[in-house]
Amino acid sequence: MEKNIFASLIATRLNLKESGVANTIALIDEGCTIPFIARYRKERTGGFDEVQIAAISDQYERLKDIQKRKETVVKTIIDLGKMTPELQKRIDDCWENAELEDIYLPFKPKRRTRAQIAREQGLEPLAQLLMLQRERDPEAAARRFLHPEKNGVAAVATTAEALKGAQDIIAETVSEDERSRQQLRGAFRRQAVIISKVVKAKADTDEAAKYSDYFDWQEPLRRCTSHRLLAMRRGEGEGILRITISPDDDECVERLKRHYVYGNTACGRLVAEAVEDGYKRLLKPSIETEFAALSKEKADDEAIRVFAENLRQLLLGAPLGQKRVMGIDPGFRTGCKVVCLDAQGNLLHHEAIFPHPPVNKRMEAAVAVGKMLKKYQIEAISIGNGTASRETNDFIRDVLAGRYSIPDSAKMPSRPSENAAAVPQLFVVSEDGASVYSASKIAREEFPDEDVTVRGAVSIARRLMDPLAELVKIDPKSIGVGQYQHDVDQSKLKHSLDQTVESCVNQVGVNLNTASQHLLMYVSGLGPALAKNIVDYRRENGVFTSRAQLKKVPRLGPAAFLQCAGFLRIPDAKNPLDNSAVHPESYAIVEQMAKDQGCRVVDLINNKEKREAIDIQRYVTSQVGMPTLTDILSELEKPGRDPREHIEEFEFDRNVSSVDDLIEGMELPGIVTNITNFGAFVDIGVHQDGLVHISQMANRRINHPLDVVKLHQHVRVRVVEVDRRRNRISLSMKGVLQ
Repeated sequence: MEKNIFASLIATRLNLKESGVANTIALIDEGCTIPFIARYRKERTGGFDEVQIAAISDQYERLKDIQKRKETVVKTIIDLGKMTPELQKRIDDCWENAELEDIYLPFKPKRRTRAQIAREQGLEPLAQLLMLQRERDPEAAARRFLHPEKNGVAAVATTAEALKGAQDIIAETVSEDERSRQQLRGAFRRQAVIISKVVKAKADTDEAAKYSDYFDWQEPLRRCTSHRLLAMRRGEGEGILRITISPDDDECVERLKRHYVYGNTACGRLVAEAVEDGYKRLLKPSIETEFAALSKEKADDEAIRVFAENLRQLLLGAPLGQKRVMGIDPGFRTGCKVVCLDAQGNLLHHEAIFPHPPVNKRMEAAVAVGKMLKKYQIEAISIGNGTASRETNDFIRDVLAGRYSIPDSAKMPSRPSENAAAVPQLFVVSEDGASVYSASKIAREEFPDEDVTVRGAVSIARRLMDPLAELVKIDPKSIGVGQYQHDVDQSKLKHSLDQTVESCVNQVGVNLNTASQHLLMYVSGLGPALAKNIVDYRRENGVFTSRAQLKKVPRLGPAAFLQCAGFLRIPDAKNPLDNSAVHPESYAIVEQMAKDQGCRVVDLINNKEKREAIDIQRYVTSQVGMPTLTDILSELEKPGRDPREHIEEFEFDRNVSSVDDLIEGMELPGIVTNITNFGAFVDIGVHQDGLVHISQMANRRINHPLDVVKLHQHVRVRVVEVDRRRNRISLSMKGVLQ
């Protein structure tokens, strides 16, 4: 019954078909993962994609949390002996946190308030008399409630004390009234203004300078963007800014008085004073706190959404594939750490070279690079984008172009067109998080005998070969593609990023025989323990030759096999379907298709005419529908295809290497390094990323930078302004031919 209510509520909120939502909830409760449901249970969901299924899952968890909270509320009210059938029904029908807390507020255990003390003094009847506003002489009424201290109850010695106590009760009653709270929420939604002021004692400090835009700032809360709100809240957290959120206080108080004050009588004036006190002391602070939390949550959600999308683009970056790669972690004083890897990513060699100041052993470095390129038959070079990246890039290009007189034994082939493939391709990759990886437990296990500099260079090289396989080893927050990621709800951020990594890994698929333990743990249905068991089994028994062998892995039972099998690939398996996204549960269908065409499964894959001759309507059953059959045919056309794009070489403008070389109006090539709500940061090779503001991204109005660019996209930009004092570069893509 409860799940039916959940399905109905979620379907209404997300505008989805209720039957599909109900089936999705059932699959989630069965332990199915989001990627598995989206890929292999389309008939049951009605074709929901991962985004819709994730939204259903989040709403389902939220409703379950509310249900638990309702149980606590009901128990407390019953224990107080104040539950009524009407109140029980209101709680049963309530599925919004704010509404539930409003219902609960009058019954909620609280600290000893001024109103509570007044009630203990027996002044609640006086408060009720004042609220009715029928007494012509409230002081005379108050005299009836005077009494000395008795049985530990404080005395009420004067009529002023009695009336003040009664007003405290009225103030609290008004502040806890659902109608009052909803009315004020409406005012906050319509007209609340967020105001930021600098703390005077911090105004002239160095740490305050970065918040100077918010020293005297205000704007409607509903228009405050995620990045501005998070910036202000960070400034508040550092004690530099003071933030308030407020509607028009006078208007709000007058609205409340219209509900509670019936006329300009003696009682009416006392009630009016109590209403104003309740608003300022209790009601407004409560709703302000609520809206501060709500606006922060909204800003968090937006920042997390942008971070997750950036991470998705980064993880799904174009892979070079299995090539022999040289990785270079560039540096000046400490030199450049160089590693050479084989096509499987195994470390063959490492050494340090010193082509830059202060050491400046450029010729020795060129000879060393030439020897390594030749000895290890390097096919591609990956350079980190950190310190000395641009200088190292130029140096390596000079080496490849033969601009150094190095011995024949160290020379790479020249660049004639018939032998162009022998010259390694050169790429610059993001090294964000490489230092985090190099000091991690994972890196120590992979390279126990190497120091952190070698591990970091290996990570830079492997990121070129397969960004996904390498970046899953690093905490996403260390990859450098977020926006205020340390200021947002950390548990919510982790949930979203883990979900994104899982989605990307399963979208691409994983080679069962080469994947690391850390990559395998993100495969649907596995996790750390089963991933380790798979690697241990592979080490002890050799490579997997079929998906069915997975069933021999310790503790990998039928449920886990069902979830993971379709996302694991075995390139040289005897059954070609083991290297495809066709799930083992559907193998019989494909085999029947092949039999009906008078051929083998491999012939269906290799022969377009035989695939086109299949009438998939013949294979529809009560369990298998057109969505699954269509996916099967699509997979037979290109089994195990990688959905990622092909990688492209990139070169910065050779005439620009520092900020001093920039001239307003010049057009330059660049690489998008980060995307935020307000624009995109672009590396143009001058050691300082420039910002293309959202207003400078296109000749039309766009809703978000992601509508125009993606992470690591190669773009052309125009220099608009160079602020050397603040080290800021403003760029534009408007009118620039891409």
